[in-house]
Amino acid sequence: MRGPIFILRDPLKCTGCRLCEVACSLKKERAVWPEASRIRVYELFPGVDVPHTCAQCRDYPCVKACQFGALRVDDVTGAVLVDAEKCTSCGSCVRACPGKVMRLHPGTGKAMVCDLCGGDPECVRACREAGFNALTVIPYDRVSYNVYSVVPDEVHRRLYETLFGG
Repeated sequence: MRGPIFILRDPLKCTGCRLCEVACSLKKERAVWPEASRIRVYELFPGVDVPHTCAQCRDYPCVKACQFGALRVDDVTGAVLVDAEKCTSCGSCVRACPGKVMRLHPGTGKAMVCDLCGGDPECVRACREAGFNALTVIPYDRVSYNVYSVVPDEVHRRLYETLFGG
């Protein structure tokens, strides 16, 4: 796929297996370390699992919030990239993220966010190979990112209301 991409998440297909977290942490940390995964699965209501990762907001508030130039947008994938050498762990990017996806790494304290694995996201591959297909790569211009750039609590609330008539 050419051009910027997006990881489309379908919580109705998510089983909560967390293979995506394991695959991501293995790729990025070379260890099973879900706390350091760039994708997280939240279960705020029993039976409602929501995979949550960077929505690549079109205005990139996290990048704008960084006063040290530690964040930039990849020209090819559209992902936010972190320069750990420039990151001061100030947390400005974390506070600016509307979806509360940007976090400080539990080991290094540096900013961490999904970099789309250079265009071939490991989490998507793990989900697809397991047969769940809750994660799919699509062209960035085919998504209304503002649906995804919200906190997991809001996604859960909407999904709960849809499924159970909340």
